[in-house]
Amino acid sequence: MKNKSIVAIILLISVFLASCSARHNYRQQCASLVNTTWERMDIAKAEGFAGTLSYSKAVGLLSLAKTAQAVEKFQSCIKHANKALYYVDQSRRGQ
Repeated sequence: MKNKSIVAIILLISVFLASCSARHNYRQQCASLVNTTWERMDIAKAEGFAGTLSYSKAVGLLSLAKTAQAVEKFQSCIKHANKALYYVDQSRRGQ
């Protein structure tokens, strides 16, 4: 009985540590994507009206990503930052 309790405690500690590590990775990925997207955003490079619309979408999505980052919802941050990055690229193509 005592051995089962020790195994259960070790298992719980392992799961907890693994989840902390995953959260740290998401935090870093979120920050990296947000920074990359901000660096790529340059209104002067938006081509035409369609490009300006894509740029506006990117700004909105990046705002959502920054909000998610602030409240430590890193998976949501990553999702929004990736979408924002897509629209930044579309903006530069005039689409």
